[in-house]
Amino acid sequence: MGSFDFDVIVRSLPYLFREGMIFTLTLTLIAMTGGIAFGTLLAMMRLSSRRGLSVLAGGYVDLMRSVPLVLVIFWFFFLVPWIGGWVLGAARPVQIGAFASAAITFTMFEAAYYCEIMRAGIQSIRRGQIDASYALGLDYRRTMTLVVLPQALRNMLPVLLTQTIVLFQDTSLVYVISATDFLGAAAKIANRDGRLVEMYLFVAVVYFALSLVASHGVRRLQIRLAVAR
Repeated sequence: MGSFDFDVIVRSLPYLFREGMIFTLTLTLIAMTGGIAFGTLLAMMRLSSRRGLSVLAGGYVDLMRSVPLVLVIFWFFFLVPWIGGWVLGAARPVQIGAFASAAITFTMFEAAYYCEIMRAGIQSIRRGQIDASYALGLDYRRTMTLVVLPQALRNMLPVLLTQTIVLFQDTSLVYVISATDFLGAAAKIANRDGRLVEMYLFVAVVYFALSLVASHGVRRLQIRLAVAR
């Protein structure tokens, strides 16, 4: 450890957190919000009595869960601009940008996992509550939005947050499209200063610390919800 340079870490802190960590947290928040919303819609489609909707949603979920995330990032970033240009009749590919591409990709990918979590949450609600809602004159949409989904979200909240922690860790894969997330910012400094060990070790410690704190918070929340029930 005699040659370990702590100073390069100290000098890089403003750039790492101002540029890299803000990118990572923003991407995580957008993908979580969009993924839960889209995943809930997919879950309702999978549970629909209309076979076409159920098959369509099931096929989407199976596809996303069967393909590595890094390939999905590649496909969207490199292929979608060409497809967009072809659809619009443009001579050049449509410019999407690294952040927008990553946000859309992670939202679409994580929606498949949030879908299965929400589907389990919806199925955990007793059928008697749904029948009682229909007896009170509520239609399917109002029954889901007013009775089923609030309880399903509450039941599945710890699992949803656990999946979000996994999402936070997975955002480091955007380095493959040269996006400046927390890991990407550290990699640039490591390559510039020739301090790979210091920067990558620091990144690992930060990811570990944040994930550990978040996991502890999820466990406390799970205990509180269990006591409340």
